[in-house]
Amino acid sequence: MDTWIEKVGMVSAIALPFFNIPLIIRLIKRKSAGDFSVSWAVGVWVCIVGMTPDALRSPDETFRAFGIFNILFFSVVTFLILKYRHQ
Repeated sequence: MDTWIEKVGMVSAIALPFFNIPLIIRLIKRKSAGDFSVSWAVGVWVCIVGMTPDALRSPDETFRAFGIFNILFFSVVTFLILKYRHQ
């Protein structure tokens, strides 16, 4: 990483998916996902899954980091929404 712009991009790419943590905690505490759209969650997740192979192959470290952290955290969100919407 040569420039401060790349460093800021890398930190942001890693930090952004961590903003799913409050949502994950809220879903677990409430044990309810009634106010979340299943089609939204699955639609976003499918798009993330579609982008992940390209992210993993990319020479851009920032895009790779974002892809890895995003698929991990949003998969948890989607799982919890599906779990609590179908109880």
